[in-house]
Amino acid sequence: MLDDTADDLYENSPCGNLSTLPDGTIIRINATLLGWLGLTTDELVGRKRLGDLLTFGARIYYETHLAPLLAMQGEISGISLDLRTSDGAAFPVLVSSIVRPGGDGRPEVVRTILFDGRDRRAYEQELLHARRVAEGEGQRLRHLVADLQRSLLPSVLQTPPGLTTAAHYQMASIYEVGGDFYDLFRLTDGRWAFFLGDVSGKGVDAAAVTALARYTLRAAAVYDPDPAAVLDNLNQVLYQEYRQDARYCTVVFGILALEAEGFSAVIASGGHPEPLLLRADGTAHRHHTKGRLVGVFPGSTYTNTVLTARPGDTLVLYTDGVTEARTGLGNQRFGVEAVTEFVDDLAPADAAAVVDAFIDLLNGFGNGLEDDTAIMAIGVPPVILED
Repeated sequence: MLDDTADDLYENSPCGNLSTLPDGTIIRINATLLGWLGLTTDELVGRKRLGDLLTFGARIYYETHLAPLLAMQGEISGISLDLRTSDGAAFPVLVSSIVRPGGDGRPEVVRTILFDGRDRRAYEQELLHARRVAEGEGQRLRHLVADLQRSLLPSVLQTPPGLTTAAHYQMASIYEVGGDFYDLFRLTDGRWAFFLGDVSGKGVDAAAVTALARYTLRAAAVYDPDPAAVLDNLNQVLYQEYRQDARYCTVVFGILALEAEGFSAVIASGGHPEPLLLRADGTAHRHHTKGRLVGVFPGSTYTNTVLTARPGDTLVLYTDGVTEARTGLGNQRFGVEAVTEFVDDLAPADAAAVVDAFIDLLNGFGNGLEDDTAIMAIGVPPVILED
């Protein structure tokens, strides 16, 4: 017949039951807890305190934190501790205690209940392991993305003689490769080619398009250094390769020729934000270009325009990550006009100063920067007049 007396419920409860004096001396302990510990009643009652049942670290925590807290509040609940069994092993438990006062109102006995915490501890360890694995995978992913992104950009931005250059790439997410790209390189005839563009989409697929676009532009510039012809070449390559996947890019491409005082540049654009020119006189304006997105239509045509930079002038190219960033004012897009006003306040400024200012602007968007952004500036140093 089932023994369901109060004593049996206490002794064989699925949890450990323990009663101690206010100083922690054990005065009663049930069979369940004795079984976990591998000890007997005679070894513990009147001989040991609750702290003696704990591992070294748990005992320190109990005596320095939990016991004082119990004395002040009269109870503690759901505290994770480790018992020390007779063979020296740790046995995880969840401990709750309550102080029962005597007739005079003073603490008389402390009743403690202990739940088996082995399954919970195993679960916590599994979660911790999974978190460490995820963190490791996240770190490897960040390194992979960073390495892949660096491979799509020039390791060092070259600088034409007598000019200044600066560039910056700002990733919107450290976990996803963007499609922005830029380059500046010398041609065999002494002129310089430059470009800055933005591939649609993100991730590995966008990176593949970016790599194809970069190398196609460089190769086409060597074969026929005419900006409109270069963009036409890239348009045909992307259309043939990705017309089924609707992959395309925007890009501005130019051929720069050094002159006695500055440089002239022949520029063609395919759906890209117009270049900005900061003048030495403190003004700034957009250099008007036009042209369809590159890779969308097989018969797109591109036209050249000419830009001239003199001492103190700086040419700035940028991708639409900055114009599409959301500001704190009504979560509106920053926009092209705001970029124009921004550089107008900067002029005159050299290449490095312009790029630094853009970096501060991008950082100020915070989470509002939703897309990667590339900035490149080419400047002509001002003439320094001697006294």
